[in-house]
Amino acid sequence: MKLTGNTIFITGGGSGIGRALAEALHHLGNKVIISGRSKERLEETIKANPGMSAMELNVQDPASIEGAAKQLIEEFPDLNVLINNAGIIQPDDAAGVIDEDILVSTVATNLLGPIRLTSALIDHLKSKEEAVVINTTSILGFVPLAATAVYSATKAALHTYTLSQRYLLKDTSVKVIEIVPPWVQSNNDEPRAMPLASFIDATIKILGTDTDEVLVEEAKMFRNNPGPNEGVFVTQLNDTMKSEPPKIH
Repeated sequence: MKLTGNTIFITGGGSGIGRALAEALHHLGNKVIISGRSKERLEETIKANPGMSAMELNVQDPASIEGAAKQLIEEFPDLNVLINNAGIIQPDDAAGVIDEDILVSTVATNLLGPIRLTSALIDHLKSKEEAVVINTTSILGFVPLAATAVYSATKAALHTYTLSQRYLLKDTSVKVIEIVPPWVQSNNDEPRAMPLASFIDATIKILGTDTDEVLVEEAKMFRNNPGPNEGVFVTQLNDTMKSEPPKIH
């Protein structure tokens, strides 16, 4: 995709990967609009980045999505890039009773949110000469972390949805890209994770190519694991994490 001259809407843009990606794209000369549920975080981000805009959005709420989409099209008619980045990760227990609130909020945010928001904006995006939909998934969509089984499942589902979406839009002006982050120091200080700045730098470089998937080196081993013997690596990863639990914030 082209890296400048776009009008970009990014969900979950007030913190972590979302904020860092929004700031990088803003500095490249794009008009960037961020969204999230925390008004305080949004205001802090746009204050630090003059010219950036923000709007509150709860991606779990279909009415909020509908309202945001309408506002976006009215206020930013040049909008041509949608980045579905908002996501939540919470521990759960696939071997026991799944907490209903965790289940519903995770699925609504990580899977239904991107589907609904893209659906609300797709006709507008199709009207543009060059448009892009970017879905942020995770290496855990390919090698699940058992302690966050629901999160991992939503990312796997978003990956397959992205494949279908890309196929169905292949003859339109809309390109569909998947960003597959490895473990990143986004809202945590986990020493085993990839530094956020390094991840963003590598991601921007790959976005500037004609790729369908943004895979930094640290993600490739996980992305390439699925297959008949995928359970071996899944077991190894989860045994390691069981002995040294990750910091989830």
